[in-house]
Amino acid sequence: MRPCVVSEPHAFSRRSLLLGGLATAVLTRWLLGASSPNPAKAKRVIVLWQGGGPSHIDLFDPKPGLAAIAGQDIPESVRGKTRLSTMSSGYTRWPAQPAIKPFRRYGNSGMELSELLPHLGGIADELCLIRSMHTEAVNHSPGVTFFLTGSQQPGRPALGAWIDYALGSGCDDLPPYVVMTSSDVGKTCGQLFYEHYWSNGFLPGRHQGVRLRSGGDPVPYLGNPAGVSAAMQASLLEDLARLNRIHAERAPGATDEIETRILQYALAHRMQASMPRLLDHSREPAEVLSLYGPDVGKPGTYASNCLLARKLIEQGVRCVQLMHSGWDQHDNLFTQLELQCRDTDQPSAALVQDLKARGLLDETLILWGGEFGRTPFGQGPSDKPNGRDHFGRAYSMLLAGGGIRRGHVHGATDEFGWNITADPVHVHDLQATILHQLGLDHEQLTYRHQGRRYRLTDVHGSVVRGILS
Repeated sequence: MRPCVVSEPHAFSRRSLLLGGLATAVLTRWLLGASSPNPAKAKRVIVLWQGGGPSHIDLFDPKPGLAAIAGQDIPESVRGKTRLSTMSSGYTRWPAQPAIKPFRRYGNSGMELSELLPHLGGIADELCLIRSMHTEAVNHSPGVTFFLTGSQQPGRPALGAWIDYALGSGCDDLPPYVVMTSSDVGKTCGQLFYEHYWSNGFLPGRHQGVRLRSGGDPVPYLGNPAGVSAAMQASLLEDLARLNRIHAERAPGATDEIETRILQYALAHRMQASMPRLLDHSREPAEVLSLYGPDVGKPGTYASNCLLARKLIEQGVRCVQLMHSGWDQHDNLFTQLELQCRDTDQPSAALVQDLKARGLLDETLILWGGEFGRTPFGQGPSDKPNGRDHFGRAYSMLLAGGGIRRGHVHGATDEFGWNITADPVHVHDLQATILHQLGLDHEQLTYRHQGRRYRLTDVHGSVVRGILS
């Protein structure tokens, strides 16, 4: 019986694939007007996602007037027809709930933040605080999906996928778009982190975010099985690539999928060498580890992920998305908020400081925030509320680096923190601004799918000029 010999009519080398990807990225940048009067201020993005909705009333938007009317109903003239979650649909009382801790002025800018955030307060002059964010979403998954993909319905590409599609990878040995997840110690938040929060959607599969697991091995199968040498594995991957190329010749309609498969196999092989070094925090100087706080040595914690985010960015990763849950404080505001701030405040500030010390902050855009804020009225027993409900009509977000104005507060809300009174910023506006800082025009960054050209900002969005340096 003759041995089966597989011919290779049209082989693609790793070099040709990489050069092809580079050419595509350069062409995309040119088509998007990257050489236009909008030069890129940022090369990379870090999203510090605080899942569940941090309370702007308690953390970022001081409303001393709420203390004077604590327990009294917020007037109907203020509430209007605001869309709220179904958990508030049967309410007959709307008792004003003041911030649970005092606010302080920080830095030369005098930015007012809660005393629960002393470390972020310590870098207030590096921060831009938007107090006038608003969204249509009233529930968690639609809200997260809306901010990260531009639609409340799953199926669209995530922000990081759009960035990778437009700019290409800045690193050969690591994924261009990396996602990490963590949770508060008590696991108080029941919200899940769905795969579509970092999906490639209808973009080619190679643009999907790569998630590093929070438990066990962050990246499965980094080591070879017993008895398999590096040379044996390399040979196996070459054979797989050859078979995939033959498949591509015979199934031209699946070229994108097959090319993604080839590239991802090759990337996974290179990650076996690059990831163990990155995951090992013991190589970091003691002063850097202390900067991130006591949890930095615990794999899978928010602090550990923040340090890893810096290391990934340092190696050229284009977009890092940290997703931390625990902010959905319907009935544990007075106990959980302080714990959540303790776990996230120091590492968040440390990341900004660490990047600045390494000369990376100016070219790295950092975003800190969640899908919405929390209600100015208390939730729970009307005589003694113990939480806050979802609130998207007005909330706050923090930005830093990447050409963003420093020590600046943008926008304002009324005395109740309910209605925006100056400079509203919609979700699509902030998406447009992020892309703008990367040198991209959000109206031109499109992808044709099912007969229509889609974009991250749908058919909306304007760059928020007031927050740019």
